[in-house]
Formats: sequence, C-alpha cells, structure tokens
Amino acid sequence: MTQVKPAPGGRMLTVLRVHLPSEIPIVGCEITPYVLLRRPDGGVFTDDVSEAAPVDGYFMRYKWYRIQSDRRAAICSVHPTEQATLQCIGCLKSKIPVAKSYHCSAKCFSDAWQHHRVLHERAISALNENGTEDDELFGRFGSGSSSSGIISAALSGSTSNLSQSSGVNNGPTPVYPTGTEKSSGETWFEVGCSRTYTATADDIGHVLRFECIVVDVETQGTVRAPTSVMTSRVIPAPTPTPRRLIPVNAADAMGHFDLDSRTSSFGTFTVLSYNILADTYATSDTYSYCPTWALTWAYRRQNLLREIIGYHADIICLQEVQSNHFEEFFSPELDKHGYQALYKKRTTEVYTGSPQAIDGCATFFRRDRFSHVKKYEVEFNKAAQSLTDAIIPAAQKKLALTRLVKDNIALIAVLEAKFGNHGTENPSKRQLLCVANTHINIHHDLKDVKLWQIHTLLKGLEKIAVSADIPMLVCGDFNSTPGSTSHWLLARGKVDHLHPDLAIDPLGILRPLSKLTHQLPLVSAYSSFVSMAGVGYDLDHQRRRMDPATNEPLFTNCTRDFTGTIDYIFYTADSLTVESLLELLDEDSLRKDTALPSPEWSSDHIALLAEFRCKPRVRR
Repeated sequence: MTQVKPAPGGRMLTVLRVHLPSEIPIVGCEITPYVLLRRPDGGVFTDDVSEAAPVDGYFMRYKWYRIQSDRRAAICSVHPTEQATLQCIGCLKSKIPVAKSYHCSAKCFSDAWQHHRVLHERAISALNENGTEDDELFGRFGSGSSSSGIISAALSGSTSNLSQSSGVNNGPTPVYPTGTEKSSGETWFEVGCSRTYTATADDIGHVLRFECIVVDVETQGTVRAPTSVMTSRVIPAPTPTPRRLIPVNAADAMGHFDLDSRTSSFGTFTVLSYNILADTYATSDTYSYCPTWALTWAYRRQNLLREIIGYHADIICLQEVQSNHFEEFFSPELDKHGYQALYKKRTTEVYTGSPQAIDGCATFFRRDRFSHVKKYEVEFNKAAQSLTDAIIPAAQKKLALTRLVKDNIALIAVLEAKFGNHGTENPSKRQLLCVANTHINIHHDLKDVKLWQIHTLLKGLEKIAVSADIPMLVCGDFNSTPGSTSHWLLARGKVDHLHPDLAIDPLGILRPLSKLTHQLPLVSAYSSFVSMAGVGYDLDHQRRRMDPATNEPLFTNCTRDFTGTIDYIFYTADSLTVESLLELLDEDSLRKDTALPSPEWSSDHIALLAEFRCKPRVRR
C-alpha cells in the first residue's frame, strides 16, 4: 500500500473539487471529469498536472474502475436510462446486436416497432431472404405492434434473472461478464489510468468510479486520500432509425438502397447537407426537453460522426461547425475516411463569444471521387459594407450596417470529378462541379436581409456559371420557409412583386424589385419526390411527408417551438438529374421524445442527401 505523505506546513497541490460533465456515461464517448486544483501559492486552476510537468513537486494520478454487481442488468435500447423488462426474440434469431433487443415495457416495444422492424428486415435479407423459419418468426410481428409478437418477445420475471427467462437469450454466454475477485457482492475492475476514459460495451449496465490523488514527484508517495466521484450506470449509445436512399427516377426499379453497403455508381455522386447544431447553441435552456447527457459535445460529436459517415456521401456540406471542432475533430476524423476538407468560419463583427467557438461552413469531398480546383469565400459583411457605401446616406450608414451585418458567410468549392464523363460526346473534357455551402441569417424579422444575402450569393454563382459550363449545387440552412421570398428566388428565379415579405425593406436594399432575379435553372432536389413520375410504396410513403403546395418536405427542423423546412439542396436542372433521395423522417416518430435534438438524433435539423447524375453536355 502506498504511504500517504504528510504535507509540510500544509503547502501543496490540493484537489478542491471533482465533478462530471454528465453523470450518465455512454459507450464510445469520452468522459473527462472537471478537476479543480489549488496550487501551493493559492492559485486555482483546472489544467492537468502530469508527472512529466509537475507543479511545485507534485503531479496528479488518476484511476477508473468498473463496479460490477452480482445482479445483472440489461438496458432498454429506446430509453437507455431505463432497465429492460422485454427482449425481442426476433433480434436474437437474426443475430442483431443483443443491446438492440431490449425494451423497458410493452408500450416501449409497441411504440418502437415501426422503426425496430427495419432492423429485422435488413437482418433477414442478410441472413436468409427465402427462409421459411424467418418468415414464420417475423411474419407475426408485422401485423401490428399490439399483436402477439409482443407477448412472444416479453420476458417474465425481474431484470435480475433476465438472461434465464423463458424464450430469451438461450446461448451459453451471460448478458454481462462476471469477475473473479468479489467483495460485498461487487467486483471492481481497473479500466483506466488517465483523466479521460471512454466507456466500452463491457461497461454497459455498470457504475464507474473515478479517483484522483496528488502524488509527490520525489518520493512517489500519495498526499492525502483519493478524491472520487461515481457515475450512473453506463448506457449503450442510442441507435437512430435507419434511413434509406429512395430512387426517384421512374426508370429505376431496383427499390431502396442500403446505405451501409452502397457506393455511388459510375457517373453518379451523392451530396449531403446537414446543420449539425454548434455546441455553443446546444444549451439546456434552449433544449430543456433533451437529456443533459445527450447535449454534451462528447456524446453529440460521436453520434454525429457515426451518422455522417454512415451516409457514405461523396460530398458533405455541414453548417454550424465550430472552428475548434473542425480543426480538432471533424477534419482529422473525416480524413481517416478519405475526405479532404474546406472550411470557412463566420466573420466576427457581431460575434462576442470565444474565438474558438465561432461556427462556420465545412465542405468535405472524397479524394478518390473529386479533386479540388478552386475555393471562393463569400462574406456578406463585406458585401453589406459595399452596399451601404453605394446607396445609403452617410447619416444612416451606422444604422444600416447594424441591420445588415450579421456575420453570415458562404463557402463555394469548384471540384473536378475523377469518375469521368461516361456517355458524353466529349469524354476527355473535364467534368467540373460547383458546390455552394451556406448558412443564411437566422432572424425572422429580417426578411429583407435574408433575401438580400441569398440574392448576393446567387449573383456570385452566376458569375462562375458565365465563366465555365459547370453544374451547380446550392446547399445549406437558408432559414427561409417554402413560400417565402427567399425560397421563391431560389426555386423560381424571381420574386412576386406583390409578395407581402417585400413590404419589409426599411433600407431600400431590395429596390428596384426588377433586380430580384437570377438565371440559374435551380430546382430543389427534394421536390423530385412529388414531381417524378415513379410509383411504389417507398415513393408514396415519402410523398405523404411532403407539402403538396410547395413540393418541399414538411420539415427539416423540428424543435419544441418550431417545425418547418429551412434546409435545402438546390441543383441546376439543365446539367444534373436526381437519381435518389434520402428518405424523410416522420414527425410523429421524432416527437416520441418531444423534438430534436434527442438521444437518437444529435441536431435539431435532419440531414438531407441526394444522388445526382451529370447530364450529357449538349454541343452549343
């Protein structure tokens, strides 16, 4: 046992406080406790003190322990803070990961069945598409969530004998491993020796204990007793409902695509647009309905990364990416998956927070599919300054800039395809693609500023189009609903001069109204669900999630206070065609957890993804 060394005169490094950013650990997410220390001189700080860089002859030593009780516990796959009382035998039969088979109640299983059965369908296809045994097993679940399938899947008895229940996990392996050294019905495993620990699948259902202690460099003796803190039980990372890629081309009769195994075919490419919700905005005050642990960046970043990587997109356009998160997380992580990164953070004339927390737009593309040709950065603040210098009287410039300067930006990338021009008249000619990624002003009462920003972006894209025969994509969070002047300008190339939004123009920046046009043949990708002539269950199902008046999704943003569409992928219809679209989510299923973000979905927006094919060029 290490001897505790008394402190000379009480002057030493002291642990004042230890607490966890979230009491609930999640598998795959780092846990870094806050450790408040006091130096011998009285100064207080939270930095780590390693043996290699001691403070006044002292350093910190850390230990993590997993405490396993004799009483086994399984966790509900839908409500991970609840213990399970039901296990779906269909999951076991299909060799679906056992953690996904657990439910806390019959109602939980019933409510989740619509999405849970997708796991079954995919597993059946992978194991035995024609097996009569599987048909017999899963058929009885398909008639409805209140059918006898729930009774068949129910586990009798308490959670303490879950793995021994009738009809449940019949394999020889226990639900959770047991240790060999026990004390008072508990077994302690040392699982980590650094300040940060990442929970593993072995930790599910168990409590973790973190200990830190001050150590003397010279004697290696500890000073005082350890300071410790306990977590709640470790829970598995919630699994979002799988989203499929739905073909919209009437000539494509293949059915839906499995994103897990699919790659873009020759001549096609996929584009993802997603506002990931910057950490600085993901507060409990704003999203009080979301569990605190699910709002932590340590959890959200892993959940977002899993989702983004799972879409296998060739081009990724993300909004609300904090500059520190881009540099420290997204850029290096996506680099591992073959993506090159471009980034533009917002300007800071208005922003008053931490420089590292300023967010921006990040565009990633697969190196094996595209190469980078050119990058353009649009700073709407600079355009605002030029506009006020040109049309606003000197006495009103300060007031005008207060209204116009909002720090919004756009990132435009010109890429060259590496997959060639199959089927074109001139296959040796370079296939270029222009991708705009933007986040437009959020203020609902500044409709004139939104419209002006979008018009400014489109005029810039027109200049690129004039200089090169190039397909274009315009992606992002436009903070503009279908039917607004901003949406009209994007989708129709002009604005109705009688539109009520135009009444808000105190600076006269929209005059003359005749200038509110553009020549780009832009079409909203998701309008293909309504406009294409294809038929079938998948298309009909998606069309019910579209607004027939605007041909746009019913929502792309779903919070407690607002549900509507503000995110879009626009494309130039003369040079691109839509092949397939990522299926839309159902609002009722999202609202089972009130709104977004939730433990399953880590942003208040949903991701949009479209597959495109370049049209053969017509010789002019």
